[in-house]
Amino acid sequence: MSMLQEFKEFAVKGNVVDMAVGVIVGAAFGKIVSSLVADVVMPPIGVILGGVNFSDLAVTIKEATDKSPAVVIAYGKFAQTVIDFTIIALVIFLVVRLITSLKKKKEAAPMEPAAPSAEQVLLTEIRDLLKK
Repeated sequence: MSMLQEFKEFAVKGNVVDMAVGVIVGAAFGKIVSSLVADVVMPPIGVILGGVNFSDLAVTIKEATDKSPAVVIAYGKFAQTVIDFTIIALVIFLVVRLITSLKKKKEAAPMEPAAPSAEQVLLTEIRDLLKK
């Protein structure tokens, strides 16, 4: 089997397509959460802490010169990224928990036995009559 044929079979499988859709949706969700944290969550926290803009928080290691830019540790941006991650992890946890609970409910629901067919009912009646 040629390598092109193997790749075609691999790429057309449902799992690969599902995974690709998940990655695309996940990337879009990440942008939404980043905006939520940077534009909605962090400004009120900054106001509570005395008007601090977290994206500007940094420690300068080396000042900028004409030939080189400043070397800084941007711990404010890092804090925003940690909060982004925490929110994304929490949402994913809640979704997985919801899916798991739905699966458990589906598995736990007792399946009702199928009603006996007309033939089975008739044979049961004949058996009961023969016993008498």
